[in-house]
Amino acid sequence: MDRPPSAPRRIGLIAPPWIPVPPPAYGGIEAVVAGLGRVLVQRGHEVTLVAAAGSHVPGAEIIVPRSIPDGTPLGEPLTEWEHVLEGYAALAEVDAIIDHTGPAGALLAGLSEVPTLHVCHNRIDDTRGRVYEGIARRVPRLRLVAISQAQRRTAPRLRFTAVCPNGIDVDAVPYGTGGEALTFLGRMAPEKAPDLAIRIARRAGLPIRLAAKCRDPQERAYFEQRVRPLLGPGVEWLGEITALERGQLLAESRALVFPIDWPEPFGMVLIEAMAAGTPVLTRPHGAVPEIVRHGVTGFVDDDEVALAEAAERIGELDRRACREHVERHFSLEATADGYQAALAQICEPTDAPLTLVG
Repeated sequence: MDRPPSAPRRIGLIAPPWIPVPPPAYGGIEAVVAGLGRVLVQRGHEVTLVAAAGSHVPGAEIIVPRSIPDGTPLGEPLTEWEHVLEGYAALAEVDAIIDHTGPAGALLAGLSEVPTLHVCHNRIDDTRGRVYEGIARRVPRLRLVAISQAQRRTAPRLRFTAVCPNGIDVDAVPYGTGGEALTFLGRMAPEKAPDLAIRIARRAGLPIRLAAKCRDPQERAYFEQRVRPLLGPGVEWLGEITALERGQLLAESRALVFPIDWPEPFGMVLIEAMAAGTPVLTRPHGAVPEIVRHGVTGFVDDDEVALAEAAERIGELDRRACREHVERHFSLEATADGYQAALAQICEPTDAPLTLVG
């Protein structure tokens, strides 16, 4: 697909400063940025990516503001500030910017002379909501993008320019016929509830494999306190795995168990699993009902017993339908379409401020 006539030619992308684009292992935002950048290049845009060292998107110019010392915690505020300040300076000559960083990037997005979209990838809780509202009051040019309708509804006092669901390269995900074992994939964190995933598997009488990011001190502490005691027969701990290993694991899985206990703003692993043909057992929090079709691509229920019973009924679902669902709704092409439309809108000469506190 060629870029629309009104869409900008030179597009800058800003990724967070900690993980390369694409990510070698964990990194949902970085995976989205990598895919979006690749499609924009294919559609004829000149793409400049500001990202961590080691980043590479075919056809895009890569700018690394500075290398981050080993041991710097993910999310460290001053590191992000330094990254976005130098990133926006480096992108002064592009036609439009899509910023995928945190609140520091939101402020710079609102102040930028270049038309800019700021994508909210994280949960907009009370604190983050107040920060965004404060920025929007002072810099009314701030234009926010939500990644789901559920995320947008959590911030009713903010106006969003667009809702652009995340997408993946479906062709790059291996399609599989499944297996006997369930899989948990994500972070070692209470909101992801890997301990509940184990209980569901045991109640269903099925083996489960767990692969998760477990680097930060709080993640390691949670693993030792809540997950390690549950390991044993039928429960296999794989640790953090690569993107290639993740795709193969999902393709060989009976189902993905995603028993989140928080308002997940999207959930990349949901579409990764379904693209592999693997149905999902999950709870109806956050964006889950927008992504998983209950009874078609998985089972959505808040009850642990019901999810365990559903695990035994996974064979009733068509794995091909799971992949087709992602192809129709969560492809990289669909994501790029959304961002191109939003960029064309904000680059119109008559464009008025679109993101204001209500």
